[in-house]
Formats: sequence, C-alpha cells, structure tokens
Amino acid sequence: MRKFYFLPTALLLGLAACNNAGDQTAASGDTTQKAGHDTMAMDHKVDSSKAITPLPEVPAGAKVYFKNLKDGQTVKSPFKVEMGMDGLRVDTAGAIVSGSGHHHLLIDAGDSIPAGVVVPKDSTHLHFGKAQTSTEVTLPAGPHVLTLQFADGIHRSYGSKLATTIKVTVK
Repeated sequence: MRKFYFLPTALLLGLAACNNAGDQTAASGDTTQKAGHDTMAMDHKVDSSKAITPLPEVPAGAKVYFKNLKDGQTVKSPFKVEMGMDGLRVDTAGAIVSGSGHHHLLIDAGDSIPAGVVVPKDSTHLHFGKAQTSTEVTLPAGPHVLTLQFADGIHRSYGSKLATTIKVTVK
C-alpha cells in the first residue's frame, strides 16, 4: 500500500522540478548560454558580482581590416575571411588586457556595435575568442555586408574605432 502513495508523489515532485516555464534563460533566446561545443563558443565565465574593468582605450593608430577581401568584391561560397589588425594584439577571450582583444565577424548585421556593448553571439555575429585570425564563411548568393569588429576579453565592442565594413557579392 505504501508503494501506491510513493509513486504518484515522486512523479508529481519530478514534474514540478522539471518545469522550466519560469526559466528566463531558456525563454530569452540567449545564445551565449546555449553555445555548445562550437569552436567559437564563449568558454569563460564572467563573475558579475565583481566590478568590471572599464573598456580599455583604443591605442593611437590601431585599426582592423580584411586582409584578403576588398569592398565590392565578388566571391564564390564558401570563401575565406582573413582578419588583420595594426597596433593591437590578438588574444583569447577572458582577460581584459589593454591593447588586445579578439575579432568578431558581423554578417548583414550593421556596420559596428556601439563601444562597451557586448557583441551578441548568433548566426550573424561570429566570435573568434580563441584568437583566430581567419575563417571560412558560407553564404547564399547575393549581396552581403561584412563587418569586422574588435572587442575586449569579455566581448565588449571597441565601437566604430575598431570596426571596418565591406560589401561582397556571392555568386
């Protein structure tokens, strides 16, 4: 007789524990929480209880650019994107180090992210937090806008000062 009461009670408790209707992370579509084993996933944790270091200053003369693509170029998909920079050091995501950061590639997503704003992580905002300087991109035929955006160790954009935008046509 005791087994009869135990089983329904256990099932009810299990259902209540599994209910995530109030889980704001699951409902928000925050892809930074859902990044799986993607090589560009953000692997580090940011402790929001600590004071965050201000966004480092952009070094004089620093710039980012596409090394192998030119504005208006026609490319065949998939195509290689080589990311360059002057006056900066490419570093992995995690630490905030003056004069360093990592690349992000915005695909049809505007010409820059405002300074200090964390770059989103989704299919149009690619992160290269492992200090990568090249990638292969597959896009459908037609015109596309590519923006190279540099950000600090916790993915905060350096703004338009460290962004460059080109248009390409995929044939």
